[in-house]
Amino acid sequence: MANHKRFLIASAVAALLLWGVPAFVMAQTAPTAPSVPVPNINIGLGQTNNPQQVVGALQILLLLTVLTLAPTLLVMVTAFTRIIVVLSFVRTAMGTQQTPPNQVLVGLALLLTFFVMNPVINQINNNAVQPYLHKKISQQVALDRAAAPLRTFMFKQTREKDIQLFYSISKEPRPANQKDVPTYLLVPAFVLSELKTAFEIGFAIYIPFIIIDMVTASILLSMGMMMIPPIIISLPFKVLIFILVDGWDLVVSALFQSFHT
Repeated sequence: MANHKRFLIASAVAALLLWGVPAFVMAQTAPTAPSVPVPNINIGLGQTNNPQQVVGALQILLLLTVLTLAPTLLVMVTAFTRIIVVLSFVRTAMGTQQTPPNQVLVGLALLLTFFVMNPVINQINNNAVQPYLHKKISQQVALDRAAAPLRTFMFKQTREKDIQLFYSISKEPRPANQKDVPTYLLVPAFVLSELKTAFEIGFAIYIPFIIIDMVTASILLSMGMMMIPPIIISLPFKVLIFILVDGWDLVVSALFQSFHT
């Protein structure tokens, strides 16, 4: 028994000498990895005697606010409102519930919006963004130049009746020309016009699908199958007809033509 214990102790000492000591020596002699500096960001409030620092801080705060409201601005002053409403009408008229899903409709609407607004974006980039980045114009001049193409686009799609509505609500004096119309009155009038145009297109989209539902309901009623909901039978036919007439191409082409009329 004593010899067995001695054998175990000797084996443990030998293992320690064979594995532990070299590992310890290698750990001590191994080169340490160089330390990588990590950026440190500090945000705080303090006192200053330089007014320029206050102006810079306010500009950063304003920029963060604009970035937060960027999705809303995209909806308000671009073609996104009309496009997403029309695509929603198509899905509802077909009766396919959540197919295509909301993410697909929003993504498609964004892509079509960028396609429609591409000339406006190029004008803003060439006349406002690039000169401002190269320090050729001031910030106020850049903002005025950027607003001009957007206002031109909105005026083309806005009805005079909607502009008159907001002038009558705000009690503002009537403008002599389009340049005198303030942007805060033009934007809501533009949104109302976009909604009305989108609903007009949606109504035209609904008509063929309603006819299919009526025909299906009449056939089921004549066959005495009153317990079967017509929507269950008409849905495959609506999808099939939509595919045969290449419905998505027709919808997209109708949307683009509505912006150029």
